[in-house]
Amino acid sequence: MEIKIEAVQIAESFNMKKFRADFRAEAHSGSTSEVFYALKENQRYLYIFDYGVVVFANYDAVAKSEFVNFIKNYATTLVDLDLSEEYRIETDETLQKVIVKNNYVTVSQIDSSLMRIVMLNIAQSVALEYYELLTDDLITSSKHYILELEKRGKLSISKTNLLKYIGKVLNVKNSIVDNLYILDDPNLVWDNEELNLLNRHLKANFDINTRFKDLDYRLQIVENNLTLFTDVLNVRESSRLEWVVIILIALEIAIALFFH
Repeated sequence: MEIKIEAVQIAESFNMKKFRADFRAEAHSGSTSEVFYALKENQRYLYIFDYGVVVFANYDAVAKSEFVNFIKNYATTLVDLDLSEEYRIETDETLQKVIVKNNYVTVSQIDSSLMRIVMLNIAQSVALEYYELLTDDLITSSKHYILELEKRGKLSISKTNLLKYIGKVLNVKNSIVDNLYILDDPNLVWDNEELNLLNRHLKANFDINTRFKDLDYRLQIVENNLTLFTDVLNVRESSRLEWVVIILIALEIAIALFFH
C-alpha cells in the first residue's frame, strides 16, 4: 500500500473558525490553529493549518483542485509562489522499525496518528520555505539602501517611503514570528515512543530545526537592518530640526537688527 502526500502553501493565513463552521466533514482532531480530517469513506486525509498550508493525502488532481478553490474563500492573502512538497508513505507488514528516506517513509501499518505526524512535518517544511523566501526578499531589498549608505553616506529615499519600507519589514517579521509555533511538537508524540521517534526522524529528514535556526539568524539580520534605517531616519530628522532652529534664530536676529 502507498499513500501520496502533498503539502501546498495556499495563503498567508486561513480563517479557521469560519472554515470549520462551513466545511461539512467531521474533524478527527484539531484546535483553533489546525484541523485534521480522516475521511475513511475514500481513504483520504486532510490537514489544514491557519498559517496557510493544506496537506492532502490520497487526493487525486481533481479532488485537490476542488478543495483548493473552496478553501481560498477563507484565505486572508493568497500566496502565488507555487510552494509545495510531495512525500509518500509505504507499508511493509514485516518491518520492525520505521524507515525514513528523503522522498518516502516505510512503516508496518498506517493509522490516523501516524498520518498526522507525517503530514505535520511536511506542512512545517513548506511553511519554513515560504518564510525563508520572505526573509530573503527583505534582506535583498535592504541591500540597495545599505550600498547607498556605503557609497554616499546617506539615504536618498524620502521619509514617507522609508517609513513604508520599515512598515513592510515589521509586518513580514511579525507574521513570521507569530507563526513560529509551527515547530512545536504535537501532544500525541509525548504519549507514544514510536510516534516520537518517527517525528524526530522526519524533522531530521526535512532539516526542520537547522532551517529554523537559519531563519532565526536571518530574521536577526533583518532586525539589525531595520534598527539601522530607523537610526538614520532619526538622525536625518534631528539634523533637519536643528537647521530649522538655526534658521529661526537667524531670522529673529536679522529682524531685531533691522528694527534696531
